[in-house]
Formats: sequence, C-alpha cells, structure tokens
Amino acid sequence: MCELYVKADPMLYESRSRPLRIHGAVTRIRLENLFWDILAELAAADGYTTNQLIVRLYDELVEYRGEIDNFASFLRVSCLRYLTLRKGSGERPALAVVGARASA
Repeated sequence: MCELYVKADPMLYESRSRPLRIHGAVTRIRLENLFWDILAELAAADGYTTNQLIVRLYDELVEYRGEIDNFASFLRVSCLRYLTLRKGSGERPALAVVGARASA
C-alpha cells in the first residue's frame, strides 16, 4: 500500500512560493506543487485565475471568520475538501463553500 505513496513524483511535494497581491498588499504563499495544481484546476473550472480564486477565498474567509491564522493551511484544507466533495458526489462542488456558510 505505501508503495503507492512513496513512489509519487517528488515534484508533487516540492514546495513553491508564489507572490500574490491581496487588496494592494503583496504577500507570498508557499504550498506544495500538488496543491497549486488543485487550486489551478478549481480556479479554471470557475473562470478565475489561481490568484483571483485565492483572493476570493481570502475575502470570504475574512468575512466569515474575521481573521486568518494560517491561510496556507486553509488553502491546503480547501483543496482536500474539494477533492473529497468531488469524489463523494461524482461532480465538482460549488466554489463558495465558505460563502454559502457566511450567508446562512
């Protein structure tokens, strides 16, 4: 069983830092390449660039929670939730999972 995981392409778990502008403030987010790929897939499916998706998630999270302790971890969990929800329903889940809660 572990062979499936240990034989993964090392490029997938190599981390990469990307610059991002959120409301005029420049920041850098470091994620593993696989997470960047999942975010790009999610963004493209909704007609966004990866950066636009990240800013939207940031805005919705701030609106819902009021603060952000670890945004990179939030993005990783969002990717895993996306994959889990997609697997469970057979379809791609809606983007605004956080936004749907905020309006409830």
